[in-house]
Amino acid sequence: MLRTPTDETRLRILAWLKEPPAAADGVTADAVAERFSLPRPVAVTHLRLLEATGMLRTSRSAGRVRYHRDDVRIAEVARMFEKGW
Repeated sequence: MLRTPTDETRLRILAWLKEPPAAADGVTADAVAERFSLPRPVAVTHLRLLEATGMLRTSRSAGRVRYHRDDVRIAEVARMFEKGW
């Protein structure tokens, strides 16, 4: 689990989700794939790993899954890294 956020692409996804309008609306796997020039299955894998660690949460809009940052969980994970876990 703790290695997951260190992947450069996942860090870039988390950073993008801080920017408007992604921060307010969340993003779809298709949007991530397009933004980072990834095949959709690779984008989905990154998003699911971030969701599994709790750093992303999901919502549904118009039948599509949207991913949003969970800043509380991200702060918890950052504290664990600072402690050397």
